[in-house]
Amino acid sequence: MSTTTSLKPVARVPLTSRLEPQQFVLYLGFAAIFLFFAVTLADDGFLTTRNLSNIVLQTAPATVMAIGLVFVLSAGEIDLSFGSIVAVSALSAAVVMQEHSLLLGVLAGLGAGVAIGWLNGMLVAYLGLPSFLVTLATMGLFAGLARSMTDLRSIPVVNEAFTGFFGSGSLFGIPSLILWTLGAVIVGHIVYRETRFGAHVVATGDNARAAQVSGIKVPRLRLTVLMLSGLCAGLAGLLYAGRLQAAKYTLGESDLMTVIAAVIVGGTALNGGKGTIVGALVGSLLMGMLNNGLILMGLSVSDQMIVRGLIILVAVAISLRDTTR
Repeated sequence: MSTTTSLKPVARVPLTSRLEPQQFVLYLGFAAIFLFFAVTLADDGFLTTRNLSNIVLQTAPATVMAIGLVFVLSAGEIDLSFGSIVAVSALSAAVVMQEHSLLLGVLAGLGAGVAIGWLNGMLVAYLGLPSFLVTLATMGLFAGLARSMTDLRSIPVVNEAFTGFFGSGSLFGIPSLILWTLGAVIVGHIVYRETRFGAHVVATGDNARAAQVSGIKVPRLRLTVLMLSGLCAGLAGLLYAGRLQAAKYTLGESDLMTVIAAVIVGGTALNGGKGTIVGALVGSLLMGMLNNGLILMGLSVSDQMIVRGLIILVAVAISLRDTTR
């Protein structure tokens, strides 16, 4: 008991004070970029309700993945496999729903994500392999599995209950994708900031050896955060399948840079010990707004990738500079 209570203030008080300047920069940058696009793209429909709504809807899966990645990075690990998990989970759900019920399809999709996260976690936590190399390998492994599952074919999702619940539906006029985003952010924020588990994640990422000495079961925690990342990626796969009404091996392929950028720009330290769920949400919306604005400006896909790469470089430089002070 005494060990746990001593961990909470150690993990949470410095977290709040260290995040404030970077969060201010994030929100200021978000406002500046929004105003820039609002002025330069005023005649191209950037400010229309439909366009702004599309930005939020399109970023929903990325936001959910970003929440899982906040926990992983804060614990001092990395997960590069979540894009592949998205495709495997979406395809698993679609294939199972063709022969079985909606519930079994959902469980298959989420279960696939958790299972891959468990595999990553076991290799990292109990075999001592670097998470970067493990998830890099499983990223390729399960990307290949997603391609072979259906021979590169797209699987239609015709279950209206599924597509409504995870994609095109709404409740009290609020689109289901926005509800999933808000629900994931609220739950993630509470777990990260108000629970022992969240405090232990931050303490482990800050100093794993000290956390182990203080009584935190570091291997089990590393396994848990990677399983959580797999669960979030699995849910993102269901959101993609629901919104597009189809599952395909290409789902999640382009999300790796976007999600990592959103999390780091949002204020999560790349080397662990610091993170924010709300910042990840704002970072995800920022990346979605950038993609939307750059497309309306007529930039090519390659130019958009260059811009995202530069943003990641700047964000990493700021993050590392902040943590070395």
